[in-house]
Formats: sequence, C-alpha cells, structure tokens
Amino acid sequence: MSAPTRPDATGTTPGTIPGPSTGGPGAAAAAPGKLARQDRRIIATLLVATVVVILNETIMGVALPRLMTDLRIQASTGQWLSTAFMLTMAVVIPTTGFLLQRLSTKTVFTLAMSLFCAGTLLAAVSPGFWLLLPARIIQASGTAMMLPLLMTTILTLVPAEGRGAMMGNVSIAISVAPALGPTISGIILHFLPWRFMFVLVFPIALVALLYGRRRITQVGDQGSQRLDVLSVVLSVPAFGGIVFGLSKFGESGDGGIVLGVVAVVVGLVCLTLFVLRQRALQTGAGPLLDLRTFGYVMFRRSLGLLCVAMLGLFGVVILLPIYLQNIRRLGALETGLLLLPGGLLMGLLGPVVGRIFDRHGPKALAVTGATLLSATMFGLRTVGPTTSVWFLLGLHLVLSVGLACIFTPAFTTGLNPLPPHLYSHGSAILSTLQQVAGAAGTALLVTIMAGRMVTLENDGAAPLVAQNAGINTAFLVAGFVGLVAIVLAALLADRKPVGAPGGPRPVAH
Repeated sequence: MSAPTRPDATGTTPGTIPGPSTGGPGAAAAAPGKLARQDRRIIATLLVATVVVILNETIMGVALPRLMTDLRIQASTGQWLSTAFMLTMAVVIPTTGFLLQRLSTKTVFTLAMSLFCAGTLLAAVSPGFWLLLPARIIQASGTAMMLPLLMTTILTLVPAEGRGAMMGNVSIAISVAPALGPTISGIILHFLPWRFMFVLVFPIALVALLYGRRRITQVGDQGSQRLDVLSVVLSVPAFGGIVFGLSKFGESGDGGIVLGVVAVVVGLVCLTLFVLRQRALQTGAGPLLDLRTFGYVMFRRSLGLLCVAMLGLFGVVILLPIYLQNIRRLGALETGLLLLPGGLLMGLLGPVVGRIFDRHGPKALAVTGATLLSATMFGLRTVGPTTSVWFLLGLHLVLSVGLACIFTPAFTTGLNPLPPHLYSHGSAILSTLQQVAGAAGTALLVTIMAGRMVTLENDGAAPLVAQNAGINTAFLVAGFVGLVAIVLAALLADRKPVGAPGGPRPVAH
C-alpha cells in the first residue's frame, strides 16, 4: 500500500523525482545542476516549447500594415488577429489548473503543442482573413496551456533552494518572448512574405511536439477532480469579457467605448459569480480555480507586482513601435533591430537574477527592477521627433534590466509558499491575471494616448505633434503606475515552501 500523498522535505509530492535536498551554504546554486537527467530534459523541452508558443502573442503587431494590404482588410478588422489571440488565452488559461491535475503531464503537453502546430499550419496556408483568424484562435488555445504547465513542473521537480535559478530561465518565456515578437516579425517581413512568420515556426514546434512525446513522463500525481461545467461557462464571459472590453477602449469612436464598457460590466458580473462558485466548490467537488492561493500574502503581493510589470512591458511593446514608426519614420526592420538588444539582455539576465534570488531573496532585486521600470517610463515621457536613437536604445536596455529583476523574484516568491496541491492553480491564476493586466495596460495607455491626441487636434495641433504628445502623456501615467510597483516590491519577503527546511509543516489537503 502506498503512503498518503504528502510533501516531503523538498516540497514535492510522492510520484515525482525531486532534486536533492541540500541545506548547506552554496546549495542554492548547485541544486539545479543536480537534478536527474530526465528532470532536466523535461524542463528544457517544456521551456523551448513555451518560448516558441508565447512568441506568437506579440508577433502580429508589426505585421498588421502588411496584412491589411495583402488581405485587403481594415485596421479594425486586422486588429482581431491580436485581440482574438489574447481573448482565447484569457478564456483557456483558467481551465489549465483543472487539466494539470486531471490529465497526465504528457497528455497536457501533447494537447497544447498539437493545437499550436495545427493553428500554425493553418495560418501558414490561409488564403484569407476568414481562415487566418480561426488559425490564431487555435494557436492561442495551445499557447494558454504551456506556461502553467512549465511552472507547475518546475515547482514539483526543483528543490526550493534552487527554484530561483530555474525560474530565471522561465522569465525567458514570460518576458523575452513577447518582447522579441516585434523584432522577429520585423526582420521576417523585411525579407519574406508574412506567411513565413508561421512557416518558420511550424517545424520548430513540430520537432518540440515529437521530442516531448518521447521524453516527457508523468510529473506529480494525477487527481480525480471532476470538471465543473458551470465554472467553465462563467469563466468565458468573466475573463473574456473583461479582456475584450478593455481592448475596445483604445478604439476611436463612441461605439467602441460603449461596447467596451458593456463588455467589462458583464465580465465583472460573471467574474463575481465565478468567484462565488469557486468558493462553494472548495468544500466539495473541487474548484476549477482554487482561490485559496489568495490566502498567502506573498502570492497576493507578487501577483500585484507582476500585473504592474506586465502593464509596463505591454505598454512599451505597443507604444514604442507606434512612436518609432509614426513619429521617427523608422521601418519595421529598423524598429525590430532597435528593440532586439533589450530582449536579448533580458534573456541573458534571467538565469543570473535567479541565482542572485536564491542567495539573497527577492526584495533588493524587485525594488531595483521596479525603480528602473518607473524611471524608464518617466524617461520615455520626454521623447520627440529629434530624440537620439542611442538615448532610446539606452532607455530600452534599462527597462529590460528592470523587468528581468522583477519577473523571476515575483514569480518565485509568489509560488514558493503554496502547498503542492495548489501549484497548478497558482500558476494558472498568475498566467490568467497577467493576460488581464496586459489587456488593461494596453487599453489604459492607448486610451490615454488617443484622448490626448483628440484634445490637441481639436485645439489645432498637427496630427503628428498631437500623437507625440499623446504618447508622452501615456508614458507619464505609466511612470506613476511604476511607483506602485516600487511599493509592492518593498513588501516582498522570502517565504519557505511547505515542507522545505525552515518552512511551514505540511498539512492535510
């Protein structure tokens, strides 16, 4: 007879292959390297697959003008290629907490990558917008499962004292992949037709799928939780409605704003019902998303910090290309190349920041990162038609350092205190609310930019002058929002995981 499922000294559960528990000095840096070869292979496969799929979230922004011409569509129609992707992510991610507990690791991985590969292939051969849009939705359905799967696997396999370094690698998928999307898109579009954004990705995704099918084994224990259909039905208008409504705020015309307000109100009502349903299920069949994660103070603070950081990241991803292409008259290739060094720097710093976190904790890193984030936004508030390109490059590099110092400490500090049975739910909640925060940040900054533009144009300002002022105002607001991140970062503290040396004792689920 097997023993009851309880966390052991490494914070893992039986049925997994945990890394060695080492408590002496220097263990933090050494622990990740001592993982079993099979565990390292699983995490590496999931990381590569996650980077590939998340890259597609922001790859369409620079491509929109080309797609409008080739597909003969309006900007309001073409924008759905990005909006639908984000909407699908917001709707599918909440179900991953259930999927990761109910299905095997290999099954979830196979489902996610199969959907992504199918969507990518359809997009590559799409003759028109009517097929390209469903292809993007299928892509997003697979993408939504990958990040929670990766984070839950790391929490289960990696000992607590080495999670920071490993989560540093995850930051490549979280922050670098979206940041590099416009760069890669710009380079491809300069030399090749837009279809190659999908043609070049498909074989990489297919290889990852076939390799993962052979190498990935079960991580953790499968549960017997039943799917609550009512929770799924409520989650679609709850998260989807909020993200859709926020995305409409940036559109011109009163119709878009009215539709946005209605969608957000409906979303908030459904979200309230969704929360009440999850609380009711906590004592019975098991919720779709277990909200007991919010009972951990570090989870709440880290979540707030991550949401503010996503606002900064998506604000720059949206506003900076608009400034560079409309105000500075740079092409898609030049815009992509200007943003490339920052994305690469963020990726290089991820593992380094993770090792620093393992040795010294989250506070110093997170406060430094939040300060650099806010300072960069205030710096971008001053850009104009004659601003030096080197100054812009420097600001983007500083922002990249700041985001690298935020993501790894925030994710690790937020998820570390959770008991193993909440790993998948915590990962799903963080990923879901990141999507909502990204949509909210984009809506907030674009609405501020558009509102300022309209006001100045009505006062007689030239369109480009008005747009430049609108961008400056949006970055100014983002700078003040960044000050909130500094406060949240200062409140972070290292909390030992359940069952880890020095951590709280495990309790029955």
